[in-house]
Amino acid sequence: MNIHEYQAREILERFGLPVPKAGVASTPAEARAVAEKLGGRVVVKAQVHAGGRGKAGGVKLASSPEEAEQFAAAMLGTNLVTHQTGPQGVPVRKVMVAEATDIADELYLSIIVDGDLGVPVVIASTEGGMDIEEVADKTPEKLFRVAGDPLIGLSPYHARDIAAALGVPASAQRATAALISNLYRVFVENDCSLVEINPLVITRDGGVIALDAKINIEDDALFRHKDLAALYDPEQEDELERRARGSDLAYVKLDGGRVGCMVNGAGLAMATMDITKWAGANPANFLDIGGSAEQERIEEAFRIIVSDSDVEIILVNLFAGIARSDVVAQGIVNAARETGTSLPMVVAMRGTNAEEGRKILSESGLDITAALDLAGAAEVLRDKLAPAGHGKGGSR
Repeated sequence: MNIHEYQAREILERFGLPVPKAGVASTPAEARAVAEKLGGRVVVKAQVHAGGRGKAGGVKLASSPEEAEQFAAAMLGTNLVTHQTGPQGVPVRKVMVAEATDIADELYLSIIVDGDLGVPVVIASTEGGMDIEEVADKTPEKLFRVAGDPLIGLSPYHARDIAAALGVPASAQRATAALISNLYRVFVENDCSLVEINPLVITRDGGVIALDAKINIEDDALFRHKDLAALYDPEQEDELERRARGSDLAYVKLDGGRVGCMVNGAGLAMATMDITKWAGANPANFLDIGGSAEQERIEEAFRIIVSDSDVEIILVNLFAGIARSDVVAQGIVNAARETGTSLPMVVAMRGTNAEEGRKILSESGLDITAALDLAGAAEVLRDKLAPAGHGKGGSR
């Protein structure tokens, strides 16, 4: 789960990290009031779940409260489009107004879980303020990585080593090491999947401040953090992903795909996406209906797929264990009739009540082609998509 920058700032402050004085505003007048309180020279930042705000006009330096009000008025109520949002952008409902900082140097600091090592890893760089992917690509020698220990955490000497590698002034070494240690606590104690400070700045008077913060929290750990779960902002999510979350479906919209995928089980869903690519097409989504999906969830999953205007054909891959093939099949038929879709479907069903499920589909009168396994479904998919080329295949 992503949270806004102003929410991440509050968490960092609670854990003792130095952050700029700031306030959040929902109206231009509120932004002006915060700017007046902070002395007039402030930075106005659009609060969205996306990076690249500065290049998209979502971060503005204001020299007066009046200018802060003007910048807030230009941002609030609009959709901000960045390289991470897609062409539709994401809505700006709040802005953060923060005191301006006299910056001497910009650094980068983050913590993620290294999947290979199975531990949190601190990543630091002297190239703050830049996209870390660009740094990794062009100047990988400027990235420093230190793994924490799952039992004892990040040792103090590791924090000091990172501070030294960042080249901070001697007067700021102790404060920087303390900041790194506290950031590690933020990561572990809040079950984060990512904490990122970009930039971490050294001020002209030798201080250190976490100027911009991003925190992602592991969804599966939210049951332990009711206070953090309350920070969820549904407006920042894709509409279909929001609907899926409400029905407890694992759904991710994928750009450029035209094959809507419905699968039970995350591993099987990944394999289905792979074989879709092998068949010469791109999946339009990742969708795991779960191992014991009920008919209502099946119907909503189907409605979500057909609501995606990019989808031209639907691939259903079911390996029924707890979930019964006939229940899934009836859910598909019910939702297809309700939505009135005429999209063609390719369905592979194996396992519990597979024969009954295939019978329900074959007697439905819908445009459904059955396959005995996933490889057979891929061949059918390839044949159906071949005549369409890059144009639309199927209609609603």
